Amino acid sequence: MESKKDYNVKSPSPARLETDASVVHVVISVDNAGQRLDQALAKLLPDWSRNRIQSWILNGRVKLDEQSCTTKQKVWGGEHISIYPDVPVVEQQHVPEAILLDIVFEDETLLIINKPAGLVVHPGNGNWQGTLLNALLHHLPQLQCVPRAGIVHRLDKDTSGLLVVAKTIEAQTSLVRQLQQRTVKRDYLALVLGRVAGSGSIDAPVGRHPVHRTKMAVNMRGKPARTHYRVLEHLTGCSLLQCSLETGRTHQIRVHMHSIGHALVGDSVYGGKPGKMAAEIGMLLSVFPRQALHAWKLALCHPGNTQLMEWRSEIPDDLAVLLEQLRLCGQQDARNAFYKS
Repeated sequence: MESKKDYNVKSPSPARLETDASVVHVVISVDNAGQRLDQALAKLLPDWSRNRIQSWILNGRVKLDEQSCTTKQKVWGGEHISIYPDVPVVEQQHVPEAILLDIVFEDETLLIINKPAGLVVHPGNGNWQGTLLNALLHHLPQLQCVPRAGIVHRLDKDTSGLLVVAKTIEAQTSLVRQLQQRTVKRDYLALVLGRVAGSGSIDAPVGRHPVHRTKMAVNMRGKPARTHYRVLEHLTGCSLLQCSLETGRTHQIRVHMHSIGHALVGDSVYGGKPGKMAAEIGMLLSVFPRQALHAWKLALCHPGNTQLMEWRSEIPDDLAVLLEQLRLCGQQDARNAFYKS
């Protein structure tokens, strides 16, 4: 006997939805009369995006009264819809690998990972193995059936910190929508060169560099990008900031901070090398092996129960050691200035 699930639709004359293991059955409500088929289904099936529903219609996975249909076809109420969702399969080359994961939180819907610096998130550009995606497929084989193994946002290879993974297509759709609506809160710790005068915001579009195509840059033809920053601590030769993303463009914090003359320490792509300063400080900053950027706080609405949840990650050892060394240098400089006065 087939197991069936009823979805409650708040309407005086609701549509009827039923599912089994491989098909979703919908009876269109009169409340949706006059709408396009894809519009009506997007309202009745909020767990799936309209783009996904459109692709199913175009691929013949949606039948209207057992007949083929189109996205623009009007519905008038009472139509019987059968949907045969496709099962996305992660590409063949993305094989499971036993890579240790630092799991901060996990339930039946979400996985929160504390990513170390040096770990590539998604295979590509010569990194086809040893990535976070390969590790996820080993930890949860069922992610073979979720696009990009549930990854909804990325961190650069040499950026450490928190990253959310969806364990179901429905959760992935919810998280993508939250990112699009800018309700996911992502805060970073960034150590930048120079003394940042105070808190502020950078509202400047980010796109491909017009000459160096492997780099990003503030580009008027790019996509809108906004970063808010707050000074947490002034250190010798640099400043520790909290950066909050309102958008999530590639290399956004790195590009934005470089654009105002405060590149991240250790950022070899966007000029994170110290200029003229005390030899000891310059040496500390110049040998730091990566951009000093850590995704330390993540907040979102849980896709399953809509509860607001927040996670924090401690500063990684390499950055913590650098900060402590800079503080010690600052104390020494203060003592030397005292004795000279």
